[in-house]
Amino acid sequence: MSKNKLVKQKSRKPLSSTVLLGFALSVVVIITIAISILGYRFGWWRHPEAFSIFEWATYAAIIALIASGYGAFKARLQGRHRGLLLGMTGIALSLPVITATVLFEYSAKVYPGINDISTDTQDPPSFWDVPNPMEYPGQVAADLQQAAYPDLSPLPLPVSPEQAFEQALIVITDKGWEVIAKVPNDGRIEAIDTSLLFGFKDEVVVRITPSNDGAIVDVRSRSRIGRIDRGANAKRIRDYLKSLKERVARLHKS
Repeated sequence: MSKNKLVKQKSRKPLSSTVLLGFALSVVVIITIAISILGYRFGWWRHPEAFSIFEWATYAAIIALIASGYGAFKARLQGRHRGLLLGMTGIALSLPVITATVLFEYSAKVYPGINDISTDTQDPPSFWDVPNPMEYPGQVAADLQQAAYPDLSPLPLPVSPEQAFEQALIVITDKGWEVIAKVPNDGRIEAIDTSLLFGFKDEVVVRITPSNDGAIVDVRSRSRIGRIDRGANAKRIRDYLKSLKERVARLHKS
């Protein structure tokens, strides 16, 4: 028998059950997570059920990662390229799921148990037009916010309140938020920011008031779901104010 035939027969050896298990399970994990997300988005179940499905998918991903890793290592030692490829694919599919879950749980311990953030905690902007408007949770939340996010504060702008309102609205549109209300006379803009995967709805209100040197911009951002926002609202406010400040600065120079 020729050398080429021996090589072909070697490459045709059946794949190990371990690497097949890891690959198949990792595919099931991705499908399960997709079902969890789509089910919530289409209203088949509420977020606790969606999170529960995601949790079980994570347990399966751990098994898939172990099986895929072991299978890939074994296939590499045996020179089985198909087995190595399947094992690495299983790792690539399962590892991000585990990483995302670990970061999700870690952030719940790092960030304070609040989901309503404002640049002005003593006189926070009020929601009027979003569904089920909620009052600011009060001094306890303000103290937790100050300890966790001491950098959040109103943004002074060297433009008129009318110009600030116009630019604030443009930045909201650029970010793809859904504008719920825009009331120039009140200096108020309300919007909804929808998360990428599950489509969670977070509410934002921007308040613009006149000052001696121009205008003051305050932003309040709150999550409709959950008591812990894992820093999402503070990050949203920072990003928004940074974009608004940069935009006004460019216009002011021109």
